Amino acid sequence: MHRIALGVFCLLLAGIPAGCGKSDSPAAGDGSSGRLFGVTFQTMNNPFFVELNEGIKQVVEGHGDRLITLDAQWNSLKQKNDISDLLLKGASGVFVNPVNWEGIKGSLLQAKEKGIPCVVVDAPVKDEDLVLCQVASDNVEAGRLAARALAKVKPDAKVVILHLSVNKACIDRVAGFKEEAAKYPQMKILDIGEGKGTTEASRPVMRDLVGRFPDLTAAFPINDPSALGVISALESAGRLKDVTVVTVDGSAEGVAAIKAGRLHSTSAQFPREMGRIAAEKVYEHLEGKHVDKNIRVKVELITAENADAFLKGK
Repeated sequence: MHRIALGVFCLLLAGIPAGCGKSDSPAAGDGSSGRLFGVTFQTMNNPFFVELNEGIKQVVEGHGDRLITLDAQWNSLKQKNDISDLLLKGASGVFVNPVNWEGIKGSLLQAKEKGIPCVVVDAPVKDEDLVLCQVASDNVEAGRLAARALAKVKPDAKVVILHLSVNKACIDRVAGFKEEAAKYPQMKILDIGEGKGTTEASRPVMRDLVGRFPDLTAAFPINDPSALGVISALESAGRLKDVTVVTVDGSAEGVAAIKAGRLHSTSAQFPREMGRIAAEKVYEHLEGKHVDKNIRVKVELITAENADAFLKGK
């Protein structure tokens, strides 16, 4: 009887380390000794962020570590809770693509207090002193490229802008667009609507703008998904032929729309490269190396003339 009890006790004792090791050491990567990293995106319902995630993942897994990818679904509260969970799990670093460039401050403070480096990707934050670095496209230049491309075909364009005003990358794009548009006295910005950066949200906003401004001749939605919503609304109104749409992203869907003659141009970003650089900067920091605070990734204008060459080069 005593032998049976002792045997059961030993089995229970032997099981404790195995069970606890799995839950108490979340930094371990799938049973290996690798570290845990996390990334939270505004949304994963955008090919741009899927590509950006792949760039991060490739570097992290190349180091034998593990990446958890989280979708905030455009919800800043969900993003806050997701970051808290990553910090509780003992992440060695967190990549943040903020829903709200100001509202993310509390999460960044929490990470800094725990000594966990945060790298911001694509959309900068207001409180840059709280992060290790920010890796983003030159969004001001992306806006300039869009306005410059529009001016070549319609220097007297009457433009509406579909914004995402809580996002710093989009704020910069609009600023760059306005800066360049100001060089063309005949070009006029009629109004700025909140397209929220999605196809679904941009479609009804553009329908309203078309109704209110029958003389509009151009639109600048701040990204490719928003541009697709704008194009859909213009097609429904029978106005696509006389309204020129320029945007930012360089996604496969955006380039396909250019090749189909539905979109004039897109200022292409390089999300996979952005993700790769961001991940490499975290590892440089963990190795004790200096990391620059702000890193800008190139942008490139894509039109019908170079769309095929761009796709081949990706």
